[in-house]
Amino acid sequence: MSRLLALLAVLLSAGCASLPDGNPWGENATYRPGWERVRLSALDAARDPRVWIPAVGAAVLQIDDMDERISDWAVEHTPVFGSPQNADDWSEGLRTASILAYHASVLAMPAGKGFENRAKGYLVGMSAVAATGLVTQQLKTSVDRRRPDGTGDDSFPSGHASITAAFTRLTSRNLRWIETGDRTRHAFDLGLDGLTIATAWARVESGEHFPADTLFGMALGNFLAAVVNDAFLGTADRGSGLQLAVTADGAAVSWHVRF
Repeated sequence: MSRLLALLAVLLSAGCASLPDGNPWGENATYRPGWERVRLSALDAARDPRVWIPAVGAAVLQIDDMDERISDWAVEHTPVFGSPQNADDWSEGLRTASILAYHASVLAMPAGKGFENRAKGYLVGMSAVAATGLVTQQLKTSVDRRRPDGTGDDSFPSGHASITAAFTRLTSRNLRWIETGDRTRHAFDLGLDGLTIATAWARVESGEHFPADTLFGMALGNFLAAVVNDAFLGTADRGSGLQLAVTADGAAVSWHVRF
């Protein structure tokens, strides 16, 4: 966690920030993006492996009680964090790290001389986080799933996982507009993904959530953050994900990953 934040600080202090169209970050933000822009952003987000892979994983874990069996094993052995309490503490710290990383990226964005652009961009990001929190809470109430440790009926989905995923996805989106080497950007994406995964697993070892709760939370946070960011900020990233195309012989499926 500390290494990721330190590396982020170095990048933000050394990198030169500029948007591809030359406009300051946040200048194109709008509260009325139109349904077509929202639809395209939602389709792009749904094709992102960070959305559909954990969503599919959450569904697969419902087979043969795998979800419960993995949860029981994780709480009993705590292979990563050593104890349920340590896991709970780490989940709090990791989520905080994702929040700090996002705010650092906002401060580094090329928003121009005025405060207005940066404020608009920040408002879009925080709206994405708020939407994630709202949907997460509504699902918790509707699904009414018992937590592994029996402390409540709000296990699905994991709020820590969804909020951390939202913040790391927003951070990754921001960092794409800072000029730096492809390897450095790829390293940051891996680090941010690792931060999300570590938070999710910590919630499992702590006994607060089943694995499917955290996987779905990751998918939800990544999806909503990408949709709101791309639709309302106008910085869609269509360079990665699952691509479907109709051809003369039927259909073609391809998976593009942007580094």
